[in-house]
Amino acid sequence: MTNSSDLNFDDLQALLRCSHKNLKDTCFLLLNIIDADAAKQWLNSAPVSNAVLTDPPPNTALQIAFSVDGLRALGLKETVIDSFSDEFIFGMSGDESRSRRLGDVGANAPEYWDWGGDAAQVPHMLLLLYAEKGGIKAWRETVQGKQFLKAFKLLRELPTLDIGDIEPFGFIDGISQPRIDWARQQSTDSHERNRYSNLLAAGEIVLGYRNEYGQYTARPLIDPKQDLVAAVLPDAEDQPNQKDFGRNGSYLVLRQLDQDVPGFWQFIDKASGSMAEKREQLAAAMVGRQRNGAPLLPPASEKIPGIPDDDQRNRFNFDPDPGGNRCPVGAHIRRANPRTGDLPPGITSWFTWLIRFLGFGGKPDEDLVASSRFHRILRRGRGYGPVLPPEEAIKPDAPAAERGLQFICLVANISRQFEFVQNAWVMNTKFDGVQQERDPLLGHRKPLISGEVTDQFNRPDPAGPKHITCHLPQFVTVRGGGYFFMPGLRALKYLATLPAKGSEISS
Repeated sequence: MTNSSDLNFDDLQALLRCSHKNLKDTCFLLLNIIDADAAKQWLNSAPVSNAVLTDPPPNTALQIAFSVDGLRALGLKETVIDSFSDEFIFGMSGDESRSRRLGDVGANAPEYWDWGGDAAQVPHMLLLLYAEKGGIKAWRETVQGKQFLKAFKLLRELPTLDIGDIEPFGFIDGISQPRIDWARQQSTDSHERNRYSNLLAAGEIVLGYRNEYGQYTARPLIDPKQDLVAAVLPDAEDQPNQKDFGRNGSYLVLRQLDQDVPGFWQFIDKASGSMAEKREQLAAAMVGRQRNGAPLLPPASEKIPGIPDDDQRNRFNFDPDPGGNRCPVGAHIRRANPRTGDLPPGITSWFTWLIRFLGFGGKPDEDLVASSRFHRILRRGRGYGPVLPPEEAIKPDAPAAERGLQFICLVANISRQFEFVQNAWVMNTKFDGVQQERDPLLGHRKPLISGEVTDQFNRPDPAGPKHITCHLPQFVTVRGGGYFFMPGLRALKYLATLPAKGSEISS
């Protein structure tokens, strides 16, 4: 199914299209609104960056997102808020069941978070500021202006630090990102999408457009006859008589992940007998890539749709390695993106599809449902803390410091995308047939209700018995998190012009 309508890049916040990697200085602010009228005045003139590409690119950027309470503080009606997803409304730490599914238990439990752990700690707004090296202080002063202190209370400034292309454990990061089909020319017909592709429908990331199901994700629509202010909003593509508050917006997931870099490399070193080559091999097996980003599988011999030919670090899938002999099944990159198509390997005709559908000829862990394209996320995170190379981290006196990642991802459906990946793939102890192990990097190590341990990592060996690494400690701890909505620029204008509480504007 195709759609020829153009996306309005001038109405998208730039983060949906650009990672701002050229802007090395960052400042992430968590705010509460203390004066709604002053906040609207500030918002009306805020220099929010749009997704129109320029040459040269801008030397600064500003992006804005709101929690559900932030939207309420600005006066957005509950009838509009009710049309947001339940995950956004109730929040990341809204109930124990969600925390359990996300792996937010034990040391990760919201009760131990520095921010976002309960309703009183969830900020109203998230401001993301980016600037060229040395320019963030001046840009922050420009963004804030005179109205800022009257409008907002600063709850927390999240730590960020440019450490180059690596993440704190020392691996090249940000390689595997979906390519968005901005032109909306790729079919979403499952008969044409039976193999893995890195090209993703725009509606998987941006609300108001068709997703990989060929449908429009539910989002707030407003009747312009009942709300004259809504005239500033774009029309809903699927319901042209309605104004679309969600169109050109996206849900933003933010999690502050503390990484124990010395703990990671000292454990790897001990498990490898302090042999440098084996240490690198075990670390690469747990991640699924070498430190330079090279995958453990060779590039695919055939072109994979949606991946440029020159991107050798991303041009592969796991079909040639079903048993995980080269890249272990439980490795981080296999869990984060299994690179599956709509059908498992070996489906070449309707007859082989029928045989597999009836339960013959396949392996128990081959799944006709969990196609990767329905669960992709767009990552936009930034690291923090000083670089600590593995060669220094393995030393007993390795310097301690706060190191980690401000994990940010953009999705159109929090439940089907971020929460599914986190629950069904990252934290699942039986992912794709593995046993007694969670993600070797992100997983917690709490035992199952049955008492079975989950602190193992298995590496098959075609030449003999599999290698089992036991007693993995927890390397990553959640320090805070929240679900935000990043509106389109016209929706920001709508929020800035909402009437004051107690007044009504209608037809």
